[in-house]
Amino acid sequence: MIRLVTFVALTGVIFAGQRGLGEAASQPRMSKHHAVAQLADCMKKRMSDDKGASYNEARKTCRDQIAKQRDKASGSLVASATPPKP
Repeated sequence: MIRLVTFVALTGVIFAGQRGLGEAASQPRMSKHHAVAQLADCMKKRMSDDKGASYNEARKTCRDQIAKQRDKASGSLVASATPPKP
């Protein structure tokens, strides 16, 4: 009897935990392969447009650009020093 109660309680905890994890993971995330491919494409374009650009400069610029795109897509709110215009 005690084992049955313990089993039912643990099963309930497991299912409740999975639902919570599912809600947190509902937002799509970029796969690592997709992120690397996007960075490589950006770097190829940037380095072909500007022959004097170094690899490190192109990488830093592309990483910043991709991070900004990711922030816009996620809809994150950023506090601003200027109030919004009416």
